[in-house]
Amino acid sequence: MFLVKYLFGLCLVIMMVAGTVSAEQNNKRADLITVYQQAIVNDAKLSAARHEYMALRETVPQARAGLLPALSIGGSLESVRLAMEEPEFSRARSQSVFHADINQPLFRLDRWLQLDAAQASTARAELELRAKEQGMILGAAQAYLDTLRALDSLAASRAEEAALKRQQEQAQGRLVHGASSITDVLDARAAYDTANANRKLAERKVDDAFEALVRLTNHEYSSIEGIDHHLPVQAPTPNNAKFWVGKALQQNLSLLASNFAVVAAERTNQQQKAGFAPTLDMVASYRKGDNDGFGYSNPAGVGAPEYRGDVSRNSIGLQLNIPLYSGGMTRSKVRESTERLAQSEDQRDDRRREVVQNTRNFHRAINSDVEQVAARRQSILSSQSSLLATVRGRELGSRSLMDVLNAERQLYGAVREYNNARYDYVFNTLSLKQVAGVLNAADLTSLTMFMNKGYDPDRDFLPPRLAVLSW
Repeated sequence: MFLVKYLFGLCLVIMMVAGTVSAEQNNKRADLITVYQQAIVNDAKLSAARHEYMALRETVPQARAGLLPALSIGGSLESVRLAMEEPEFSRARSQSVFHADINQPLFRLDRWLQLDAAQASTARAELELRAKEQGMILGAAQAYLDTLRALDSLAASRAEEAALKRQQEQAQGRLVHGASSITDVLDARAAYDTANANRKLAERKVDDAFEALVRLTNHEYSSIEGIDHHLPVQAPTPNNAKFWVGKALQQNLSLLASNFAVVAAERTNQQQKAGFAPTLDMVASYRKGDNDGFGYSNPAGVGAPEYRGDVSRNSIGLQLNIPLYSGGMTRSKVRESTERLAQSEDQRDDRRREVVQNTRNFHRAINSDVEQVAARRQSILSSQSSLLATVRGRELGSRSLMDVLNAERQLYGAVREYNNARYDYVFNTLSLKQVAGVLNAADLTSLTMFMNKGYDPDRDFLPPRLAVLSW
């Protein structure tokens, strides 16, 4: 009996522990590195890009095969019936032939150029894949930051809704005691209803943001770690746009890929022009079979004894081919490849201009974000002081309820702008590194030093010294 109770109790403990572990896994809090790592493994677009690259790599051995020997072997087995009228004669027999052929290209200019074009295209595809993998760092960070934006915006909306609810209740209480008018009550109710609608919209945006994380990582999360308000907000180092533009022109992966695209187009154009050149191959063959298979049939009655043995034949030689006219196909392909070359050069030039523009824009954006974060933080302080003064003025009769409501909305608007400025700074910093070609996973790791593992949006959407918003 004791053993039964012991085993029953042990099973209960195991079930409780398993339930606790399962609950912890279901409620696992996402962090930035985990989101990135799972995105690298599970993102369908990146996986498709890897498969595309692996497929494009095969164009090199395919092009090289055109320069290597081609060897083939085969055979044939036939049943032949021979009939003659004068003199009357009929015979049936089987014939078999074995053959081996080899073809070695000696001069194939078009195939050499095709190989060069394939190698350049593969190099371009590799750089494009690396650019997509680098873009995944930014994509994971953007999805994570968008989720934090939504959570902080929801926290501000909840706080604003609660504050306006208090104003509505106070206006209703003043109306009962004759210290307020019905207009104040209606104004307070309208402000609260608007805040309530905004809060519901913010909740939907939070759900949308988490769904974006699910699509990216193929994992579901109920919460994420936040970014601490002590994150340093500094100008890029060095704070020189020309430096970053120069680095981008040298290391931007998409721009480097476009350079190889031009090289591939040049080789393809030369390959098509080589269609006018002669070709020279060495060919060799070996044949062995019975005499009928080679057409040496010598039946009885013709005047010579019949030979039924095997016959073999060897040959080796050079095969020269000089193209003269192909219906205009070669000239058409040359014109097409010439236009493709011009297209790739224009695309490279456009990409270079885009890289320069984006580099300068992100550099300016970071410097603006540094100023914005400081200004928005100060705006919160000013809005808090303004709200406090307006509330006191309302108590003294020098301010109206509408003034108080406007001050409340202004305060929480400043809160949202402050958080947006913080996340803009982080995203623009990573974007500048990406366009310069220096972004890597270590940049995400450095951000984790400023992550708040116990992040609670309703508590941490404001800096600690500015967290008290009600009086």
